[in-house]
Amino acid sequence: MTHVPANPADQPTRTKVFAFALMCVGFFMATLDIQIVASSLKDIGGGLSASQDELSWVQTSYLIAEILVIPMSGWLTRVFSTRWVFAFSALGFTITSMLCGLAWDINSMILFRGLQGALGAAMIPTVFTTAFVLFPGKQRLIASTTIGALASLAPTVGPVIGGWITSQWSWHWLFYLNLVPGLVVALMVPKYVHIDRPDLSLLKKGDYIGILLMSAFLGCLEYVLEEGPRKNWFGDDAIILCTWISAICGFLFIVHAFTAKEPIVDLRALAVRNFGIGSLLSFITGIGIFCTVFLTPVFLSRVRGFDSLQIGLALLSVGCFQLLALAAYSTLARFIDMRLLMVFGLLLFGAGCYLYVPLTHEWGWQELLIPQALRGIGQQFSIAPIVTMALGSLPPSRLRSASGLFNLMRNLGGAIGIAVSSTMLNDRLNLHYQRLDEHLTAGRPIVESILQQQTAHFAAVGANTLNAANAGLSALHTVLMREALVLTFSDTFLAVSLCFVVGLFSVFFSRPFGNTAPPPDAH
Repeated sequence: MTHVPANPADQPTRTKVFAFALMCVGFFMATLDIQIVASSLKDIGGGLSASQDELSWVQTSYLIAEILVIPMSGWLTRVFSTRWVFAFSALGFTITSMLCGLAWDINSMILFRGLQGALGAAMIPTVFTTAFVLFPGKQRLIASTTIGALASLAPTVGPVIGGWITSQWSWHWLFYLNLVPGLVVALMVPKYVHIDRPDLSLLKKGDYIGILLMSAFLGCLEYVLEEGPRKNWFGDDAIILCTWISAICGFLFIVHAFTAKEPIVDLRALAVRNFGIGSLLSFITGIGIFCTVFLTPVFLSRVRGFDSLQIGLALLSVGCFQLLALAAYSTLARFIDMRLLMVFGLLLFGAGCYLYVPLTHEWGWQELLIPQALRGIGQQFSIAPIVTMALGSLPPSRLRSASGLFNLMRNLGGAIGIAVSSTMLNDRLNLHYQRLDEHLTAGRPIVESILQQQTAHFAAVGANTLNAANAGLSALHTVLMREALVLTFSDTFLAVSLCFVVGLFSVFFSRPFGNTAPPPDAH
């Protein structure tokens, strides 16, 4: 049997760093794969003969599966130990990555993506717990900064890496990319990660009722959020049924979580002020990260007509500025109150989202540079302190379950944010189109000028007078739809930026925090 030290933090620093680095590789892969397909969906759709609605499930099935499994990770590590859960998760993630690359139609792709998300999910919260168990004091600052950087960098650079891979080889390599590092992590983690021992006796008293209620609640909620915008929300019977199931199971789950002796998710941890506020901020930053990474490629594809590589390059600046901010944050965090750094980061993050609001149909990477620079710097300065504030406020005995809840909030924020954004893109587009159409009367000089130019253009290429006039009207409709779409994206980015106002307000209610561990009886 592998020796597990009484206090894992007493292991040699080199051993701890190597073990932590291995787990960070797995964590980065699992987080990266949420958005690595974002800029390549058109290519995947072409290869699998899939519709736009079906393609959205390539991302959603992965996210739903992650959301279902992440909260269970704390219990799984107590039963089977951190190293074996992480190793199995890495192996399962690697195998399903290969299956995604071999997918023969859209249904098999959605199934394999769901399995990939479910099997890889345990690698995400486990890293957060491990960092706070292995590293004390200043070492914890470095570890939490690293995790914070990876947590925000992975979804950001996912479309960049994905776009480049797809343009250089094919979309299949988005998934084959995971094979070698996944196998290395799966094989080496059992040998080098020594944190805890398994306790199989916990299988007898597992919170299976809580798992069932939570899965029904979150699974149905995600289905409603994803399909609602496309099926006119409560005009569809399946949406109504899933809404009822989600609401009833959600209520029963919350009641069960507060009354069970050892619930699957420690909702009581939300009563710890800094953890509760940290979870709210995790939810808000999840909205910011996932919505901007979702909206920007869609804007560049639908309005500008960019291909996967052009979209990836346009998004590259976020990751670049985030890496530059990493060094600055690591230095400043030693001398400046972390709450001030967090406020600074949230301000920049929110301002970066707000600067998308005046976008036009001509925006490319140059116009996106400043908003994305602020967003990249803001992510780095906000997320690492949020991790420290939330998880650093709890004793080690509560970290595992609470870490799953903390990570769930970020992914849930992203899922809800993307669903609301999709709804806004549908509803606000119709509104803006109608408003613009009201101003396009035949007698207005600018309208007459556009029609004359378009009619003359089509007449010059050989169309008869009637066809040229119809083509001119069609061209005017296209311009109108494009401008309505731009205004719709502007509204959606404004809504995302307003979420950060709530986040900034909540910070004023938090308690001061640093990088020292809380007392064992903290509550």
